[in-house]
Amino acid sequence: MKNQSCFSIILILLVLLAGCTSKITESPGTVKQTGKPEINQPDETRPSTYVAAHWSNLPGWYEDDLYSAWQAFKQSCSVLRHQLIWQEVCIAASNMQATDSKSLRIFFEKQFTPYQVIASNGSKEGLVTGYYEPLLHGSRQPSEYYRYPVYGAPDELLTIDLGSLYPELKDLRLRGRLDGRRVVPYYSRAEIMSDPTILEGHELFWVNDEIELFFLQIQGSGRILLESGEIVKVGFADQNGYPYNSIGRILVQQGELPMEKASMQGIKQWGQLNPDKLPSLLQQNARFIFFRELPEDLSGPVGALGVPLTAGRSIAIDPQSIPQGAPVFLATTWPNTDRPLNRLMVAQDTGNAIKGGIRVDFFWGHGPEAASQAGRMKQQGSIWVLMPNNHTVPQLAQQ
Repeated sequence: MKNQSCFSIILILLVLLAGCTSKITESPGTVKQTGKPEINQPDETRPSTYVAAHWSNLPGWYEDDLYSAWQAFKQSCSVLRHQLIWQEVCIAASNMQATDSKSLRIFFEKQFTPYQVIASNGSKEGLVTGYYEPLLHGSRQPSEYYRYPVYGAPDELLTIDLGSLYPELKDLRLRGRLDGRRVVPYYSRAEIMSDPTILEGHELFWVNDEIELFFLQIQGSGRILLESGEIVKVGFADQNGYPYNSIGRILVQQGELPMEKASMQGIKQWGQLNPDKLPSLLQQNARFIFFRELPEDLSGPVGALGVPLTAGRSIAIDPQSIPQGAPVFLATTWPNTDRPLNRLMVAQDTGNAIKGGIRVDFFWGHGPEAASQAGRMKQQGSIWVLMPNNHTVPQLAQQ
């Protein structure tokens, strides 16, 4: 029976091999794709370890203004309070009256234990990148000027959840579509771009810039300024199941860009100078993101945890290594500098490019400054996961 089960799993994986896999946590929010896939990243697939630390080991802990991190953590508690290990600390947070940094610091030190994350190779440092909420110019109707569609998720896109039958695969979901009686991989980016009829009728908006639309897909959420002056918010709805292929890396390999210019800004500039080459470049990344229009009163884009992100305090992490919703102290540097950037963050998002224990994507918010910081951020950093005192080590670290 066990062999039959394994054989069934293999059959399913082979059928949808081109569609590849995605984490279950990608469905609600920015998911950013939430990452910096155009930058080389370390391959950290083996488990990390967690070492209990003292608060004095966290650089800048006693100087950090904790109020915005506190607000972000309370957002997390709207989800975490339903989980046993977080119930007690979330109840204590809801009863907290004082919100000055001294009182909040006492609260965290009383309720939590910090654990430093150590990579599988023994390193205490990993890669820290950034993401943001871009602003595009668009319309609800197509025109010669607004001709690049932002698509909603198509009805024919299937999501196959293996976890209900095979608990060991609880984080594995596959995408596909029906072709007669067969389940086959969903359409790739190249197929979608080559045949607009594939997604006809699923257009949400049309925008004026193809490369900006591509980076909207990388960020996973954004804002669109309409001709009327209205600003609408869009967020991640689903994806076609293919792995991300870095176009920055492709440009470097082809000799189109030097490595030091393969940033978001550098790729956008290359696209503006090479409009004829741009479509074929984009098609080499098979992954495609679908969006949904978000309520206008949201304070920020919705992350994978299902709560709005907080600029400068929310991060995307690998949920296989860091518990979603947990406070995480980050010690890194400001983009392209050696100036310390040490602050309490909250793990509220995930990303296709965010893999491993010490791998963080820093949410900068929206606007030109956020875009600039996110596009330049590729720093080294260390992290400490804060876990409730009633739980000895991060739950996911033991898997």
